[in-house]
Amino acid sequence: MTETPAIPASSTHWGPRLWGTLIVLCGALFLDSLDISMIGVALPSIRAELDMTTSALQWVVSGYVLGYGGLLLLGGRAADLLGRRPVLLVSLAVFVVGSLLGGLVSTPEPLIVARFVKGVAAAFITPAALSIITTTFHEGPARNKALTIFSVTGASGFSLGLVASGLLTDAGWRYPLLLPAPIALIVLVAAIRLVPKHARPQRNGHSYDLGGAITSTVAMLLLVYTIVQAPEAGWASPSTIGSFVVVVALLVAFVMIERRSTHPLIRLGILRSPALVRANLGAMLFFGSYVGYQFVATQYMQRLAGWSALQTALAFLPAAIFVVASSTRMASIVGRFGTAPLILFGFIALVAGYAVFLGAQVRPNLIGIILPSMLLLGIGTALNYTSLSIQAVSGVRDEEQGLASGLLQTSMQVGGAIGLAVVTAVVAANETHGATVSPDDLLASYFPGLAVVAGIAVLGMIVSLSGILAHRKQIKAARLGMASA
Repeated sequence: MTETPAIPASSTHWGPRLWGTLIVLCGALFLDSLDISMIGVALPSIRAELDMTTSALQWVVSGYVLGYGGLLLLGGRAADLLGRRPVLLVSLAVFVVGSLLGGLVSTPEPLIVARFVKGVAAAFITPAALSIITTTFHEGPARNKALTIFSVTGASGFSLGLVASGLLTDAGWRYPLLLPAPIALIVLVAAIRLVPKHARPQRNGHSYDLGGAITSTVAMLLLVYTIVQAPEAGWASPSTIGSFVVVVALLVAFVMIERRSTHPLIRLGILRSPALVRANLGAMLFFGSYVGYQFVATQYMQRLAGWSALQTALAFLPAAIFVVASSTRMASIVGRFGTAPLILFGFIALVAGYAVFLGAQVRPNLIGIILPSMLLLGIGTALNYTSLSIQAVSGVRDEEQGLASGLLQTSMQVGGAIGLAVVTAVVAANETHGATVSPDDLLASYFPGLAVVAGIAVLGMIVSLSGILAHRKQIKAARLGMASA
């Protein structure tokens, strides 16, 4: 039976069927945003219930983002080779199962495994959904509009997840873990009915490059594990140094596999685009700083300030609301100013927000510290998320949209895992252990982690600034060439 491809949309005026397709695909992103925001608020309750250390607790987040980031490239490749719709449907079903398992376990290890399974499912869901959008909507106003709506949905999932997590966590930490299951099931049923059947690509002997997927994923897992364990084992200990050597060897093996493979996981030539490379570096630093900040801020609000899960969620809500409200205009803003300046200003806002939170005291200051920090976080997220997404796929061929979108999400999730690992390692190294820990000692352990978060965002500023300078250099060279002609 021959499948009928969808007609690409070049106009920004769409019919009901096209809107239905877009809404379902946005629902897939909604799941990821919902899961990230809900687990963040629930972490202190999970820590208390399962008696987890700071280092162990970060694996509840890292298990998900490493499964996600480690296999996103394989997910994008599978979407391009197997067909985006089938990959989307199967992955949504796995996500349902992973959500149920995560909410029913009673010990840390199965919880981390369930989170990893969900991350793996998300690794196939996101590039499939995003590549369906980018191949259905032509580059330009139509695609920018679709990607803006896609981003707004992600922000909405984040803000709703915050509130829902606050309400549900107060009743029990299992409920935020279980909620994504019925939502994923609804998205799955809707996707079966509404997502069009594209013509399945011909494989023509193409492979999935499992060697590349295995070496890259194991390298990321080992890297995060080494960073987390280094404060306890010692940064100069033989085990730590040996682990870093193995990580480097795995990454070298990955590059060699990609260079020699007939059909690599990453066509290394795609990295010749400076804009795409900067977008991926920016995504890595953006999400790395954000995840680290969320971890420290939720620990501060609940462990030190004694806030409930709902109060913590409401503290984060202004940032999410700002992202939702502003994202409706992001397409026109990007069209007017371009992505590079917006990314730079986004990182400036993030650095300012993190710096403000460094002024926190044992007694929380909602108006003077927390609210300004959250609003600046919202500005930085609104400017960065959409701009990075558009910059990463601009000028990429249709047959490599899955690769480009998977590469962007990989950078974001791996950046989040590494950033969180570094921040938690720094916090754990500065923690005071004993029967009783004073509020001042607990607060002091958070400041080095926040400083690392701000430093990661500063690196993002430098990367984005280099893009602006490179663009100006190109314009100057073009003008000189026109003058000499």
